[in-house]
Amino acid sequence: MRAVVQRVSRAKVTVDGEITGEIATGLLVLLGVAEGDTAEDAVTLAEKLVGLRIFEDAEGKMNLALSEIGGAMLVVSQFTLLGDCRKGRRPSFIAAARPEIAEALYRTLVAEVQGRGIAVATGRFQTHMNVELVNDGPVTLLLDSRKAF
Repeated sequence: MRAVVQRVSRAKVTVDGEITGEIATGLLVLLGVAEGDTAEDAVTLAEKLVGLRIFEDAEGKMNLALSEIGGAMLVVSQFTLLGDCRKGRRPSFIAAARPEIAEALYRTLVAEVQGRGIAVATGRFQTHMNVELVNDGPVTLLLDSRKAF
């Protein structure tokens, strides 16, 4: 699984003009599921996301995790994170998991985050979405479950 993680002061996702997910302070997670990813990847990534100490403490140091600041998470499915642009000019998405597998693992990650006491909002799987955010910092990180945490 690949994730682009952005620390935000607010974020929302809309589908056909309808807000499907919205948060204030927290994390926006754009999530791509790769062929071969498993539930173990989803659990490990959820644990990592919830525990990331990227929020500032009283001294201005990135030292606090999501739960310590009372933040929420907005998780948006984004298969294009698995796009391979090494050849030609059009990305190949052959590394992305099939939709039915990707959706199940996406839902597993969301449930794992919720199970750790974090409020989670989501986009709508396999639809065209508009994502708005205010990146706080800016702080943006890349995570990949296939690379050692």
